Amino acid sequence: MGKAAALMPKEKENQPTEREPQPIRRERFTVPNYVWQALIVLELLYLLYPTLVSFPGFDHLFPPKWSHHGHHGHHGHHGHCGSPSSRYGRFPQSDDPFRFIPCTATTLPPALDDSKPDESWAKLFDPNPDHWNWGNQTSSSSADAIERNDPYAGRGIYMCGYLDVPLDYTNKSDPRIARLAVIKYQVSGLSSEQTDSPSSKKTERTIVVNPGGPGGSGTEYTWRAAEDITERLSSGRYDVLGFDPRGVNTSLPAVSCFPADADRDRWTLATRKHRAAVDSNQMQLELMNAYNNATFRACWERQGDLGRFLTTAFVARDVEEIRKALGEDELTGFMVSYGTGIGQTYANMFPNSVGRLILDGTEYVRDHRLAGGFGWTALDNVTDAWHDGFLGECLKAGPEHCALAKGVNGQGFATLTELDVWVRGVIGSLVTRPLPAYTAKSGASLVTYSEVVGAIYGSLYNPHSWKALAQMLYELGHYNTTLAGEFLERNWEYDPTVPCTAASKKPSSEELTLMVVCSDAYDDTNPGLDWWSSKWDAMTNQSWIAGDSRFFVFACHHYTRYWPKPAEVYRGDLNHTLQNPVLLVAEVYDPATPLRNGRRLLAEMGDNARLIVHHGYGHSSGRDRSACTDARLKAYILNGTLPEDHETDCYADEKPYLYGVKKDGEAGSLAAAAAERGFDPVTSWREHLKEAQVLGLRV
Repeated sequence: MGKAAALMPKEKENQPTEREPQPIRRERFTVPNYVWQALIVLELLYLLYPTLVSFPGFDHLFPPKWSHHGHHGHHGHHGHCGSPSSRYGRFPQSDDPFRFIPCTATTLPPALDDSKPDESWAKLFDPNPDHWNWGNQTSSSSADAIERNDPYAGRGIYMCGYLDVPLDYTNKSDPRIARLAVIKYQVSGLSSEQTDSPSSKKTERTIVVNPGGPGGSGTEYTWRAAEDITERLSSGRYDVLGFDPRGVNTSLPAVSCFPADADRDRWTLATRKHRAAVDSNQMQLELMNAYNNATFRACWERQGDLGRFLTTAFVARDVEEIRKALGEDELTGFMVSYGTGIGQTYANMFPNSVGRLILDGTEYVRDHRLAGGFGWTALDNVTDAWHDGFLGECLKAGPEHCALAKGVNGQGFATLTELDVWVRGVIGSLVTRPLPAYTAKSGASLVTYSEVVGAIYGSLYNPHSWKALAQMLYELGHYNTTLAGEFLERNWEYDPTVPCTAASKKPSSEELTLMVVCSDAYDDTNPGLDWWSSKWDAMTNQSWIAGDSRFFVFACHHYTRYWPKPAEVYRGDLNHTLQNPVLLVAEVYDPATPLRNGRRLLAEMGDNARLIVHHGYGHSSGRDRSACTDARLKAYILNGTLPEDHETDCYADEKPYLYGVKKDGEAGSLAAAAAERGFDPVTSWREHLKEAQVLGLRV
């Protein structure tokens, strides 16, 4: 209009003057038709936005910041007022204690010093569903998606949130909190039929999971296993919720006693040498003792009294707060390994809240009350797992499926004892003569006794890794260190090939394991170095594979120097009358939680428990699977149905080295041969290490 007005006076001066006065004619600026058309289209888009946004891909054309649902004002407590909207609605919901929003790469809980954490958290909601973490597509979800013109119809979704709990439950005047990171796999997904209120469709029960440790990340466990867990235990009917226990991973405050993982790693080779590989046991004990003291000193300097508030009893209280936030009258849970210790403690602290609770890979928490009991009371199964499992099943599978069965120069082994002697000789030779290795990733490398034995112990947890380990040991026995170098270098947490971002700078919470284990046994007699020296000797004599790794409990010698008394430990019995009996699972060849643990716990709990004796290999029943075990777990979770007998035997469906192999018929043999040709031991080992990290496995 400004330009048109400027032209009008000049046009008026050019009008004819000798004619009769003419009526003044005002020249009008004509808007081109394409401008009117564009304005009409924009107006229609504005009016039809709520409908259009439900169509796939619309968010790419019109990002949320340009929509009429953009940011206005501040976000309310837990609420979504003013938050951006997607075709699935707004998050977080005002009545949600967990403040769930769809998970993306940026959904980490706000810092403890954030004065407006709810506002900061709400701003992390990304309205674009293409950026969210959805469950895997199935044939049924694919058909549903086509029918509804929605690529995510029928697919579960991962929802991220957090829950604030008291740091110290025993002191109401202490305002400090722990902020627990939570991830829920929501099996129903989200409905795009409503734009203002998402259709959450919470399931009747939520399976709360914990992978163990102490130090295992429940959020990472949920990422890796939630879809399998809900299918295995509930035929996909129930949501799965995992949380990082206080001090772990993305929960806050996280226990990190070193500025960076590299600062811790620099001492590992010196302090984690195995007893057989050192010149002087006493000198090594003194070295470890000084290092343990320095580590706890660093924890105290960096985090003060946090070490008082990390006991299993406090984690059990956190689980009760999670149950309350879920709005469920009783806890439905699947707890593994050390998680069974949390479960036992929870059940006897909150017996009226116990619902359908599975404890798989059972520990016996009375052992954890003893000085070093977390380490030295769980060694009796490792030798059998090695001898009958790793070696014995290798010979049964034969050289076609297990490299070690080929023997020396392809001659094979006549007996299991011969194989055992040969492999032990290969490993033992590394004590006095480590072997050189080279990898493209790290360059020069060494294959040492301590590292190889530690790798073996970790592998016994997961029989799916045995084939790769057998290949590595076979090649090592023939002086080929390529695989050994690749395997051992991948144990290091530091990866120089990964770009250094703010997120990657955060050190791991490895010391959390020590804090929990030592605080749970703080009040047992604190023995001197002579006692610990004899205990180290006894542990390594009982198990050359696990004795050194489990001796990490030696650090507890210094715990009370810095934290004389934790805020709360549970010292009660384990036989409280429960609202519902729990289901225990103990594995015959478990290298970490012996079958006797499950039987001792069952004897104390009596009618409050049933036990499944899982005849299989690895740690917990989820690796060497049994249809018998799975059927009983599912019947229990879905219907509350317990086995009639106090103890029920179930057997694994397959054998290690032969997973997925069909031996019968020509077609089966051809398929097996093809699988062998496609086997990559490095990839297999990498997957094993990822799982070990989730479990907080310390080897």
